[in-house]
Amino acid sequence: MQSESERLAAYRQLRTEIRGSNKHLIVGIDIAKEKHYAFMGTANGTTLCKQLIFQNNKEGFDLLTSRVELLRLTHQCEHVVFGVEPTANYHKPLAEHLIRQGLQLVQVSGNAVKQNRELLDNRWDKHDRKDAANVADLIAQGKCQFYDYPPESIRDLRELLSLKKRFKKEEQGLKARIRNNLLALYFPEMDQYINTCQRDSLSVIGNCCDPVMIAEMEYDTFYNTVVCARRTQKQEEHLYQIWQSAKGSIGCNAGVAAVYEGTVLIK
Repeated sequence: MQSESERLAAYRQLRTEIRGSNKHLIVGIDIAKEKHYAFMGTANGTTLCKQLIFQNNKEGFDLLTSRVELLRLTHQCEHVVFGVEPTANYHKPLAEHLIRQGLQLVQVSGNAVKQNRELLDNRWDKHDRKDAANVADLIAQGKCQFYDYPPESIRDLRELLSLKKRFKKEEQGLKARIRNNLLALYFPEMDQYINTCQRDSLSVIGNCCDPVMIAEMEYDTFYNTVVCARRTQKQEEHLYQIWQSAKGSIGCNAGVAAVYEGTVLIK
């Protein structure tokens, strides 16, 4: 497998040589979930294979590469370039397979595909599955992008950062639901303490979000119920204020479902 720098150098050379070349076999691939469509031709407009349908599995990938190699030898092409339009994550297994095989891979943007779809002339068929030909046409014009495939450690870091970002977004959504649904309905007085003592407030909601339940407790009982570690004087004051607010809360009566929802959301 080529290094990232070697792939980048090959891509730059491709951009300078591809227009009008009859030495390059271009493979445009329309990506889908279960099966992909491939079109094969040259940069000077010669169609070598109008359509190849192959499954999204090892047998399908082997079918693609064997057919491409046969056409390359038959038509005496010196270079082969594969092109895809990134679609969700469906393109990544095929892309990794091609790169590990030492094959050249580029990508085209979705916006370029959309604009070029209306400009395709009669060299290549216009039908419902013409997107593969569209991808190949863009590569023939040099309108393609380098396919980024960094080392595994970098890919892992990107995935973890993406996971963290997604979890953070979900966390903010849950907090908004707690404030706008639970507290606004059952314990509106407590909303003001969410930002000032967030950890303690979430602990209160997770253990006893019903103000009636809190009001029936002695303060020491309430404190021991929601506190799992030593707190500062300021935090104790906040907890005491929450306990006091529960005695005169204007919130609706909270049933078993509300208490259970609070526990689940906090977890």
